[in-house]
Amino acid sequence: MNTVLSQYFQGFVSIFYPRTCAACGNVLFHNENVLCLNCLADLPRTGFHHITDNDVARIFWGRIPIAHATSFIYFTRDSRYRQILHELKYNGQKNVGIELGRMFGLELRDTPFAYTDLILPVPLHPSKLRQRGYNQSEMIASGIAGVLNVPVETGLILRSTATPTQTKRSRYERWENVRDSFEITEAGRLKEKHVLLVDDVITTGATIESCASALIGKAEGITVSIASLACVKLQ
Repeated sequence: MNTVLSQYFQGFVSIFYPRTCAACGNVLFHNENVLCLNCLADLPRTGFHHITDNDVARIFWGRIPIAHATSFIYFTRDSRYRQILHELKYNGQKNVGIELGRMFGLELRDTPFAYTDLILPVPLHPSKLRQRGYNQSEMIASGIAGVLNVPVETGLILRSTATPTQTKRSRYERWENVRDSFEITEAGRLKEKHVLLVDDVITTGATIESCASALIGKAEGITVSIASLACVKLQ
């Protein structure tokens, strides 16, 4: 009975506050969640988790030792899927990160990414966390963790420096902007662990490289793999 009443209530609320697709903005049907079926079918998946030598992995070659690296979807500025990241980061749509993370997790099953000890979301600086109210990378990590049954840890890495926006910066400027921005709080808990470092989007890889460098530099015997919700498609 309560379930029926809940469905009626949700239907009533949707008349005035309809749920919309995070990509195209069309109204979602009752059996759709976050993305409409058309956008879900056209989702620009990378399939990188099945390819060791992929575009994301290549970003870190010669820069930092990474076991595995992947991204769920491609990100382009003229794509309707760019709106997904906007909804997640700036419009308070935490469910977008959780649901896309869950989809990502389903694809990571039976791959090396599923056999990690901990999932670590790239942290925000406390000032930005207060401003936004949540860490979008933690939402993605939560969705992945729910499928892979791997615990998420949020207190082992701290972002100690509030860095300016990375937009329109060169690769070198991005690295300079975030270098030494992360601190490890309990390196002993990471000893000999294989961790999956999760971020929202990878462009030059500067932020996640800085975070991974802190982990590798402080935690004895750690293995780091990387997963982001999106990555810039190389031309």
